[in-house]
Amino acid sequence: MPKSLITGGAGFIGSHVVKHCLSMGHEVVVLDDLSGGFEDHIPEGANFMKGSVYDDLLIRDLFNTYRFDYVYHLAAYAAEGLSHFIRRFNYNTNLVGSINLINESIKHKVKCFAFTSSIAVYGKGQLPMTESMTPVPEDPYGISKYAVELDVRAAHEMFGLNYVIFRPHNVYGENQNIGDKYRNVIGIFMNKIMQGSPLTIFGDGLQTRAFSYIDDVALPIATCVKKPDAYNQVFNIGADKPYTVNELAHVVCKELGVEPDIKYLNARNEVLHAYSDHSKAHKVFGDPTGISLEEGIARMATWARKGGDRRSQEFHNIEITEKLPDGWGIKKPVPL
Repeated sequence: MPKSLITGGAGFIGSHVVKHCLSMGHEVVVLDDLSGGFEDHIPEGANFMKGSVYDDLLIRDLFNTYRFDYVYHLAAYAAEGLSHFIRRFNYNTNLVGSINLINESIKHKVKCFAFTSSIAVYGKGQLPMTESMTPVPEDPYGISKYAVELDVRAAHEMFGLNYVIFRPHNVYGENQNIGDKYRNVIGIFMNKIMQGSPLTIFGDGLQTRAFSYIDDVALPIATCVKKPDAYNQVFNIGADKPYTVNELAHVVCKELGVEPDIKYLNARNEVLHAYSDHSKAHKVFGDPTGISLEEGIARMATWARKGGDRRSQEFHNIEITEKLPDGWGIKKPVPL
């Protein structure tokens, strides 16, 4: 029975990867600090260890105890817009924590290291985004993800560590943390609707994204270790069709049975248009599920209604308060 470590396995994408790995007959160990995930999202049958990838001693003990065959690294603080203001936290969690895992994977001869990166590595002005492009990330989150990509490739060249890198984007679906006001626009919209609050959109709402239902992302990640053709490759995964944020807001309102009530805020520093080409992934992992945005939103809405709204979590360790976006409710220090 293969032994797999899944970091971030109590989180949104990670919990779905855990489910698929268990169905493939893996013995699964989940490592998660529960900063953005929930223990009750972990499927039954997985072993859970609460802790951080930044804890190098814990990582070392886990590898010594379980002798993992595969590592699926999904743990990250993925608030792209917030990353400008939490640079130290961003790099410690997303970069240094990843290096801890790569070090132990090399030492213990892990068969494959599956890393969940992001299309944030591409930056702006490269559409559609393809794996052959040279990444030029625009924010600390994208920079940290690309740095890990470079390091895991260097580990392959130097030590023979096999890897698969995935660049998903704008993923949504069941188990998403709808109480996080800094990321996951669909979850934010649903939470606000259930709270009776207006939807807030940064800028004019004409920025575009291709919103990806979870089944089109979690399944390729879980099954990649069984596909030798995927080894030592980079794959964009997710939905093909881009929508404006305004269009998205109307779809979410329709599926939750409310009239749109939208409040527009000042635009923030973000890539305006982002969507990628997935032809490479389709050749290796097969055709996508074909679930439309409307169907995916309907499925997520059914799940969200059962759990109800959630109070937005606050990030209390803001390192830079200059130019904080409106709408986050973060108090700025009063000048002396």
